[in-house]
Amino acid sequence: MSTSPFAGTQTAPISFTRRAAAARFRTWPAAALLAPSVIFLFAFTYWPVLRVLGESLLVGRLTGQYTPGFGNYDRLFTDPHFARAALNNIAYAAGTIIPSLALALLFASALRETTRWNMVLRTLVVMPLLIPLVAAAALFSFILLPGGGLLDFYLSKLGTPMINWLGDPDLALGSIIAITVWKNTGYYMLFFIAGLAGVPQDLLDAARIDGAGAARRFRAVTLPMLGPTFGFVLPIALVNALTQIDHVVTMTQGGPSDATNLLLYYIYQQAAQNDDTGLASAATVISVTSLLALALLSFSALERRSYHES
Repeated sequence: MSTSPFAGTQTAPISFTRRAAAARFRTWPAAALLAPSVIFLFAFTYWPVLRVLGESLLVGRLTGQYTPGFGNYDRLFTDPHFARAALNNIAYAAGTIIPSLALALLFASALRETTRWNMVLRTLVVMPLLIPLVAAAALFSFILLPGGGLLDFYLSKLGTPMINWLGDPDLALGSIIAITVWKNTGYYMLFFIAGLAGVPQDLLDAARIDGAGAARRFRAVTLPMLGPTFGFVLPIALVNALTQIDHVVTMTQGGPSDATNLLLYYIYQQAAQNDDTGLASAATVISVTSLLALALLSFSALERRSYHES
């Protein structure tokens, strides 16, 4: 009995079609499970980004005549209030990030050992983290109250005259910076304690045997080993420097004379108070772009100086 040479060719397309149908059937449950997350991500992440970009390129919203262009950016860069807010934010970032990270690293090094006394001190340092920034701002508003505040009360015992901490343009931003440092130091300390736990003790012992003192061991061994920790903490600190304005809203509203006006509060003023979403969107684009560039530069610079244990 002879067999046709074309008998096997009839089942190949059928088998391929069945496999393709089975593969499509297996992808449908995955697509259905991913759909809510994709919709949520697009609605609350990508769509706002696209809308801000679009609003920043539309001129004439206040007049009702929309024209595409870079007029919002032209107005932004010629606005003295934006320039003041940007300079304030640079000073605020430098005044909060550097002292906060330095104090956090100092406290983490001092409280590295897990003892009962160190646990108590760690709790005291971390405690401001548990207080909402709005509540902390309300508390410090009473502490810094000129004449009747707690700080002026004790300073008067030393013969110091009344100081208007939040009403003086020369002192207001410094007061806001001090509150932020007090609030964030304990948070960053937690990361540095975790980073110090990963420093190999044998490297420190070898440096000690070679005659390196405590300062040299810290500079030559500990700091390079903390490179990944700095690469994680520094972008967080940069984001906080741009987004933490709860105390500004509660205590100064950007005053006096724009002395504490930061970029995010400027954006809020333009969008919510002046109804100028084009200018607010342009300021948002510039702020986020600058923040992203700084974060990438800091991360790459720290990455080159980091030590990664193989």
